[in-house]
Amino acid sequence: MNDVWAIVLAAGLSTRMGTQKLLLPFGEKTIVERVVENILNSGITRILVVLGSDHLEIEEVLKSWPVKTIRNENFQDGMHTSVISGMKVLPSNAKAVLIFLGDQPFISGNVIQNVVEAWKNSGKGIVIPLFQGRRGHPPLYDMKLRHELSTLNPEIGLRSVAQKFPEDIFEVETFCAEIVRDIDTKIDYINELNKIKENGRNYSV
Repeated sequence: MNDVWAIVLAAGLSTRMGTQKLLLPFGEKTIVERVVENILNSGITRILVVLGSDHLEIEEVLKSWPVKTIRNENFQDGMHTSVISGMKVLPSNAKAVLIFLGDQPFISGNVIQNVVEAWKNSGKGIVIPLFQGRRGHPPLYDMKLRHELSTLNPEIGLRSVAQKFPEDIFEVETFCAEIVRDIDTKIDYINELNKIKENGRNYSV
């Protein structure tokens, strides 16, 4: 899948957490490392991590991983600026891109593979994973939409692309509740750690 890229949005301030959540431990790795590991386990090897707040610390954690990092100088203006920053450096030979949140360390490689396969088989430009009818991450965008992704409406972000091309959307049921969950607060974090302990679940497979 050398022509499919992953952009990981990892620029946020983690205000609600009170500390940089991407650097918190999640199993034997940090949250952001787990996200990267899950992507690699899906077979995607082209990974771009967009940084902002605490970028030096996150870069240090990721230095041993096969990823490219860039800094979004405008990250405080909203998540859409990180998508735009990533699109600016995405190579011209990229065929599609998946957008990941840096605080979702529990999305398995199998889910990611299902989204990519749906893109290949459906012929649609936008593939959105579902859990029980709810849309989640990571959405996939064909690079025919490069311009739209590079000029996102700051008010509604990625949703503006889906709203512009509703007929070009394919939704794929994942049966995976994790695609609609992220980690914003200490309670969220503790709950996810408890799920690992209770279920003995490995989120990186």
